[in-house]
Amino acid sequence: MGEAILWGAVAAAPLLVGAVLAMLRKWPPRLLGIVLGFGAGALMASIAFELWEEGLALAGPIPLVVGVAAGALTYYVADRIVERRASASQGAGGPLAVGALLDGIPEQLVLGIGLASGEGVSVALVIAIVVSNLPESIGSAADLLDGGMKRSRVLGLWAGVAIVCALATIAGFALADAVGAEFQAGASGFAAGALLVMLVDSMVPDAQSKAKESTGLATVLGFALAAGLSLAS
Repeated sequence: MGEAILWGAVAAAPLLVGAVLAMLRKWPPRLLGIVLGFGAGALMASIAFELWEEGLALAGPIPLVVGVAAGALTYYVADRIVERRASASQGAGGPLAVGALLDGIPEQLVLGIGLASGEGVSVALVIAIVVSNLPESIGSAADLLDGGMKRSRVLGLWAGVAIVCALATIAGFALADAVGAEFQAGASGFAAGALLVMLVDSMVPDAQSKAKESTGLATVLGFALAAGLSLAS
């Protein structure tokens, strides 16, 4: 259990660190767009090389595809609720936070299950998580701050997301004996589905609006780095 607590905290910490970095300085829109584009590429690699491939290997396509559909629908509904309640000036900040939560919970559940079954956690995998989560939280927190949300509320929001994601690792560790490969594959698919909708609807458009022609290059660089780290792990 101690190992699950440690790795859960390590995997979730970048979410809070990114929010703090957004508060320490004013991020120029172009730089923020490049950071978001880089993060989008890293998330694409995470979907392709971690969530999708591992889900297929665990239980085949059916649980994975069901999970993808469920994750996509859940994010879509949650995002509509956030949009109705949030200020338009906050940009993609709210949707990115929702995406981080809906991605982080199933992803770290799977991490906890893997730890309970004796699988090791590689340094390359941890770095890949940081590469994808850090830009996501920086972009969201910066947008929320620009939209007028108080610093304490932004910090509290991302602290809450990080804590819930860390607790998911502990929950996965505790549930490992009660769930099978189908559940793990479905959880991976859920995270992938939520991320795909978030990327297309929020993260990539927000990056494009800020970084313009630099977005594509930043996205490819993020994808290449995260894919390399995933393959190395």
